Amino acid sequence: MKILPKLRIGKLQPKYPIIQGGMAIRVSTGKLAGAVAREGGIGLIAGSGMEMDEVRNEIRIARSIAEGGIVGINTMAAATEFMDVMKTAAEEGIDLLVAGAGFSRDIFDLAKDYDIPIVPIVSSDRVAALSEKLGASAVVVEGCEAGGHLGTDRPARDIFPEVKAKVKIPVVLAGGVIDKNDIIEAFELGADGVQVGTRFAASFEANVDKAFHDRYLQAKKGDVFRILSPVGLQGNALETVFTQKVEDGTVEVPACINCLKKCSRRFCIVKSLIEARSGNLDKGLVFAGEHVYRINEILSVKDIFHNFFDGLENKD
Repeated sequence: MKILPKLRIGKLQPKYPIIQGGMAIRVSTGKLAGAVAREGGIGLIAGSGMEMDEVRNEIRIARSIAEGGIVGINTMAAATEFMDVMKTAAEEGIDLLVAGAGFSRDIFDLAKDYDIPIVPIVSSDRVAALSEKLGASAVVVEGCEAGGHLGTDRPARDIFPEVKAKVKIPVVLAGGVIDKNDIIEAFELGADGVQVGTRFAASFEANVDKAFHDRYLQAKKGDVFRILSPVGLQGNALETVFTQKVEDGTVEVPACINCLKKCSRRFCIVKSLIEARSGNLDKGLVFAGEHVYRINEILSVKDIFHNFFDGLENKD
């Protein structure tokens, strides 16, 4: 019988040591976050690209599903509205703030003002140590296996021991977690928890069209490739008609809405992610982790939890 560690992030302690990744734009909304929280994990709403009223509404939807479980929000630090989204969530009583795709010092003051745990996503021991110094309650170590924007070209399992040796706060491993064996491996490495994105994107509760899910199920080993995002970071994605247009320079770029603090305007990241979620793969960017090829069916969140944790025992 494998024993699960207890994940404590500030005053929060989920039944299971798992955080659902915050996947934008509008892939992980209140429905997915609430379902994960209800099953005993930490559910995250992806706040990037949302209007403030939408942020409030999605938090309320998640709460109505979560049955008292832990609901957080993840927003890209690179987004222009980053602090507005995080403050709105804090005012709405969110349980946890997770910041990725860049680093923000301002978010630590907001977390202190509202007494909410802050968890930065990091890709080095240096940034992890800085996060701890500024008041982070935990860090998520994300490597090059993960879906979406990446902060490194190194695997999380190589970076993890360096971070673990550097900080005293909980360290959560992200990237390449698809099944129970990956969960066990992470905890044998000494992880305090895991963050899972791609497997939850392939759930019925994820807010995506069937064409998005079909693209996941069609993926073969090696299909995930790196695309340079307008954010200035590499991202892991699956090839679509749209990505082919990006690579050959024929993609049409819409009028800029200034959604990013800095943008190359190579293509519109927000529009392309919305199109993918909606099933328009000729216009959409499908983010996915390197291990997406191991997913062969769409499941409910409840079934994903059963597959992850049946036969594993919580530590007293």
